[in-house]
Amino acid sequence: MTVQTPTSKTAGGEIAHWLHDQTHKSLLRFLTCGSVDDGKSTLIGRLLYDSQLILDDQLASLKNESRNRAVGEEGIDFSLLVDGLAAEREQGITIDVAYRFFTTDKRKFIVADTPGHEQYTRNMATGASNSDLALVLIDARKGVLTQTRRHSFILSLIGVRHVVVVINKIDLVDHNEAVFDKIENDYRAFAEPLGFDTLQAIPISALRGDNILKPSDNTPWYKGPQLLPYLEEIDVSEDREMANMRFPVQWVNRPNLDFRGFSGTLASGVVRVGDDVLVASSRKPAKIKSIVTMDGELREAVAGQAVTVTLDREVDISRGDILSHPGETPEYSNQFQARVIWMHEEAAYTGRSYLLKIGTQLVPATITTIKHKTDVNTLEKVPGHELHLNEVGTVTIATDKPIAFDSYGTNRLTGGFILIHRVSNATLGAGVIDFGLRRGHNLTYQDFDVNRQVRAERKGQEAQILWFTGLSGSGKSTIANLVEKRLTAEGKHAYILDGDNVRHGLNKDLGFTEQSRIENIRRVAEVARLMADAGLIVLVSFISPFKNERRMAREIAADIRFTEIFVDTPIEICEARDPKGLYRRARQGEIKNFTGIDSPFERPELADMTLDGGKESAVELANEVYDHLFHL
Repeated sequence: MTVQTPTSKTAGGEIAHWLHDQTHKSLLRFLTCGSVDDGKSTLIGRLLYDSQLILDDQLASLKNESRNRAVGEEGIDFSLLVDGLAAEREQGITIDVAYRFFTTDKRKFIVADTPGHEQYTRNMATGASNSDLALVLIDARKGVLTQTRRHSFILSLIGVRHVVVVINKIDLVDHNEAVFDKIENDYRAFAEPLGFDTLQAIPISALRGDNILKPSDNTPWYKGPQLLPYLEEIDVSEDREMANMRFPVQWVNRPNLDFRGFSGTLASGVVRVGDDVLVASSRKPAKIKSIVTMDGELREAVAGQAVTVTLDREVDISRGDILSHPGETPEYSNQFQARVIWMHEEAAYTGRSYLLKIGTQLVPATITTIKHKTDVNTLEKVPGHELHLNEVGTVTIATDKPIAFDSYGTNRLTGGFILIHRVSNATLGAGVIDFGLRRGHNLTYQDFDVNRQVRAERKGQEAQILWFTGLSGSGKSTIANLVEKRLTAEGKHAYILDGDNVRHGLNKDLGFTEQSRIENIRRVAEVARLMADAGLIVLVSFISPFKNERRMAREIAADIRFTEIFVDTPIEICEARDPKGLYRRARQGEIKNFTGIDSPFERPELADMTLDGGKESAVELANEVYDHLFHL
């Protein structure tokens, strides 16, 4: 038996007390943003240094690397503590988002150092999405710049409510009070409509340490707080437990025949055993039977906890469904208005199909309207028909099926979404929902007794769509014409939708821009679906150069048999044929956006049929199509 001395008891108590204090410190997530070379990385390096979080060997290495760089009295280029990529160190800029953890006696911090370059604005938006507060850095020599305004607008859009305007490099303007006052007034005038909850301006020198930890003798005119003490004290808490309960189902947990639970992280509110809940999609009711965790069962769960809930009855629930309390259900619609930050070099167009991810839900979606774009300098609304990299637009979005959501102002987790490229899975844009458009949810298909099957059977055929794609001059229309002739000779009912013919009527209002081509294909796909619903065999002959739009056409066809036929004819042969002289005119610059010349053709990778238009005649290729699809 070991007898503990009073000294060891005291030491043990002190350690336990210290561990308790460290565990229960509040956590502040913040980011640095602003224009390029405003000193964001240097500021974070200074905070790490002043918090005594740099080891001696790391400090020695930094001093060695800091030779021939701008340094303060410490002989360190503090930006090297954060800029980890070789390209960042070589160029002296931040490219990626760098996350750093540090702690003081009063608080723990996670800081995201985000890039200032316009081309990396998407990285800044990523860092802001997880932050409670933002340090907006401004170079005292330059004042408020376009990128300062852009970042501030994105902060407001994403829901960061607390801003510190850090007017850096105040030493390079001789610690001039008038310079500080002008920049602060300019920023406040711009930011007033953005509606930040708190806005504090602080003059600093990240390199010299002015007003970081304690008042600087160089700025006796400044009577406000210093940066780190301000970050330690500010209250940024959002009481998510007071919000309406939202439980997005991430996984249906079925380890055995006797257990069926629904796993996920409670997004907001509180849920207790015995609570009445509704499934947002079906409005089916149930009661919470139990709340299960790895550490045992709970009587209640609060926002942020990962749990598995079981219900008192069998209800159809799958990944993406949301549980809520009765009377507090989220909106449920397939259309909504949103504000989107476009984050990709490939522009956003109306009519193009994307994947939309909101919470645990993933659905195909289309931007149906771009209502306007926002000028980040003036916050004015300007017209626009497409969104380019770093632009912000107010849009309407339609999803392929209704989804559950809240407005972003009500719930950030169930009101924010991203748009994903359907082929590359790249994140294209991030958005926040303003409100639902219920009219889209109220529309339903009308069923009739005489349906597609009845119409097709009366014609003795299977209704279907044959979609011919390929370059101009590849032979699409010729092959489609020969197939229709053979079908008609055998008593079948077919019709050709040809690109040129359709542009004389239905699509005569469309040009040849990328946006117009998307709409051109969308309209034709809808017409083809209606004609196939009439029981016809529809042959569509369109260049349809983009993979996304061909996929969209297939999705519009839904359960109608759809065959994509790629007429693979080399451009040299197409150009040699050139029956309309289009290639010649395109080469001479008379025709813009001509596929194969100054507009791309994205080759189908998984076409249902590929025809070698460079080696076989149109008759042989038409027979190949007929034999594959109609020969019994």
